[in-house]
Parts: sequence; C-alpha cells; structure tokens
Amino acid sequence: MIYSRFQDLNLSRLGFGTMRLPVIEPQKTIDEEKALALVDYAYNHGVNYFDTAYFYHSCKSEPFIGKALSAYPRDTWYLATKMPGNIMDVKDGAITLDLSGFKLGTATFSSLEGIFEQQLDRCGVDYFDFYLAHNLTESTYELYTDEKIGIVDYLLAQKKAGRIRHLGFSAHGRPETIDRFLSRYDCFEYAQIQLNYLDWTLQDAGKKYDIITKHGLPVIVMEPTRGGKLAKLGDAGAAILKAERPDDTAASWAFRFIQALPDVPVVLSGMTAMEHLVENIEIFSKDDPMPASEKAALQKVVETMADFVPCTACRYCCAACPQGLDIPMLISTYNEASYDKKTISRLSWGVIDLLDGLIDSEKPQSCIACGACTPLCPQNIDIPDTMKKFSALLDNQDK
Repeated sequence: MIYSRFQDLNLSRLGFGTMRLPVIEPQKTIDEEKALALVDYAYNHGVNYFDTAYFYHSCKSEPFIGKALSAYPRDTWYLATKMPGNIMDVKDGAITLDLSGFKLGTATFSSLEGIFEQQLDRCGVDYFDFYLAHNLTESTYELYTDEKIGIVDYLLAQKKAGRIRHLGFSAHGRPETIDRFLSRYDCFEYAQIQLNYLDWTLQDAGKKYDIITKHGLPVIVMEPTRGGKLAKLGDAGAAILKAERPDDTAASWAFRFIQALPDVPVVLSGMTAMEHLVENIEIFSKDDPMPASEKAALQKVVETMADFVPCTACRYCCAACPQGLDIPMLISTYNEASYDKKTISRLSWGVIDLLDGLIDSEKPQSCIACGACTPLCPQNIDIPDTMKKFSALLDNQDK
C-alpha cells in the first residue's frame, strides 16, 4: 500500500468507502459476513482510512463499520463520517432529518449535539478522526452558513474538545459555491468531491479541484470509477485502453488518472466484492501516476460514452439571454443528466442537488427560445433546442 502525508498522519492512498457494502437480497440488509471479510482484508493489506455517513445503508453503515473496526487497535485506523445537513430541516428549534428516501420516515432532534452523540455511540468511538459537513451544494449553502443554526461553530467546538481531529466538508455543488464557502471559512482542513476522468469536465471536477487546492486544502476523492461505470467500459472504450496498455484494467486507468494529481491524499472506493478490493489494493501497491501522454486515450474513451453538447463555457451566449440564464451551467448539467439517463434509471444526486438549488427562473424551462444566443455561440450549438431537450428530460423524470 502506498501512503500520503496528511499533516502528521500517513493515510493509505486507497480509502474504504462504506456506501456500497455487500447486501443480502431482497431485504438489502448488509451482508455482515462478507462485509467483515472485506474490512479485514483491507485492514491487513494496509488500508487505514474508512469513510461512512449517517444515512448510508439505511443508517446501518455507521454501526457496522464501528463494530468491524473495533477488532483492531484504535490508533491504527482513521474513521470519517459526516453531519447530515443535506437531509436536515430546522424549524422552531427542532432538527428533522428526512430519511423517507430510505423508507425510515423522519428523525427529530432537539440539537446538533443529539445527532453527533448518536453517531459517536453508533460507531463505538470517543472521537472521529475525520468529520465532514455532508454535501455542500447550492441547496444546502444557506443552512451550513446560517449562524443561528450554527453548524460550523458546533463542529469547531467539537474539534476544540478533541472529538473531531480533522474537519472538512464534502461537496457536489458548483465550483463557485465551493469557492464562496472557502472564502467565508478558513477552518476547514480538506474537501471531498466526486472526481474522475469523466467528471473532470462533465461535473467541472477539474475546476473544483483547482479552487480547493488554491485555497490550500487537499482533496479527498470519491467516486473515482463513477460507481463502477469506469471499471466496466463498453467495447469501444475498452479497446482504446487495451491498445495503449494491454495488461491494465479499466479500473487502473481511472485510479492512475487520480494518482497523477498532487493534492489527493486519499481515493475512496466503495468496494462491494472481494475481487474489487483485491484489484484495487494491487493498483495502490505502487505509485504509478498517469503521464500526460496517456490522457488523450481517456478523452477518446469519454467520447464513446455519450454524445455531449460541446460547450466550452465561453459565456458569449449569456450576454444576449433576456432571461439571464446561466447557459453554460445548464448545458453542463444537461450533459450529465443525459449521461445519467443512458446508464441509470434516475438522475444522479449531483444533478438533483444542483437543480434543487436553482429557482424556477434559473431552470431550462425558463428559456423562451428567442434564439438571441445561437448566433453568438462559437461551437454553433442550437441552444434553444438543447434547453427544450433538457426540459423534456426533467419532465419525464418527474413522471
């Protein structure tokens, strides 16, 4: 296992994500025997960073990983979990967590302390090595920055008390939202974002990485293979990579792309099966960052995945829009939504979170198809038609 330095710690470059543990069908409960075997193999092969969250596996992930890690000395592993602000509603002093998406209804607390103490108890620990504000987006920004709710102040108090060793946040928000958040707060030590060679442009992950690192923070990577999709490419994409490096797997290309980034101490992988874990540990047994000369092959792979609208975000179109739409942002979101619909049955959380953060006048349905933008586009994109297609995609999603 290769390691990275994070302040005074040596963190395994491969981190164990607990969002996709093996489950028993049809109940979808964690298959503890298989999951414990995964944790044991990972730990004994050098993985020391484990990531969970309040609601993963219908709120069973935290207690599972706490139980699993209790078999090993506490000072030999690092546990990360998150304050679930992304499912939080605060009203009249009460904090309600919306767990309906996990068929658990709601959970109500009188304070942030109630949530945090429950997490400590679930995980069976006295402190968290890493703790994050969960999922900073346009729709959660106001909650996380609301001084009356005081999430950041509360987490800083827990850090001062030694119950949080390192404080960070995860984000699916736009680059400018992350920049705004980091310009407001200088207390965070790291940020966690979805980053892979597809989302480097599709979700502006490259821009997010640049913003975070310019603020002096390292980046912990989640979804390095985009939920496994970059580990199981179509025939065309797989052939491109095999022509370049015949003995390498598709997953190794995804991980080596990230290894080339200098400010990534940990790459989280949600490993469901033992063969995934064994392969990933082998990949991270040596530092083999991707040279720039190989990245052209990845761009060719991306082109086989979807027919993306070729917006370069020059923003010439925006000046002519009478509705004031952020057209490049909407096209970028449309590209991601179109890709989602080709690969999964619903839109990804990243798209949903972004759209939830927009008011109605900022959404593609506000386009009046006047065509003032089209002559200004250097890429000759039919922008009104793209907005029409995006609107139709969203309408179908709601049905």
